[in-house]
Amino acid sequence: MSTDSTPEPMRKAPRWAIWLPLALFFAFVVLVSVQLRNPADTNVASTLIGKPMPAFDLPPALPGRPGLSSAAITDGKPHLVNIFASWCVPCGVEAPQLAALARSGVPIEGISVRDRTEDLQVFLKTNGDPYQSIGADDDGKVQLALGSSGVPETYVIDGKGVIRYQHIGEIREDQVPMILGKLQEAAQ
Repeated sequence: MSTDSTPEPMRKAPRWAIWLPLALFFAFVVLVSVQLRNPADTNVASTLIGKPMPAFDLPPALPGRPGLSSAAITDGKPHLVNIFASWCVPCGVEAPQLAALARSGVPIEGISVRDRTEDLQVFLKTNGDPYQSIGADDDGKVQLALGSSGVPETYVIDGKGVIRYQHIGEIREDQVPMILGKLQEAAQ
């Protein structure tokens, strides 16, 4: 029996192994950079594009104003239907663009989702009121029937009530010409 307590010599790691952590870090940075430059599209587009709007008849969101029904949008001319809410910050951001579209003669109909009359009145007083009519979608059923995934969302509806375009999120200033183009396409 040997009583030699001399430790066994440690094995030396291969020379390239010292660079492995740096290489892994570099690979991680490249992967993150690629994902940041090309993010995945997380928008949920409506499956109703090219199909008639679902039938609905919403009560007025404000006293003394008309509500909104799907039948009212089939008057032969294109409309914008804007789904919004007073509690929605991006809805206030897009208000100047909706006002510009209304000044251009675009008929804009509103669907107010899960809102209170008092809050809606303050929102419109603060941000302007481009809407010809506003229907109250208190339970969000019409919003869901349209395939809307949130607020704001805007739909271009042709004169026959067919959904021609869905814009997810707020309309930005540089997108107004594109929206006007979609409305012109819907008029043909």
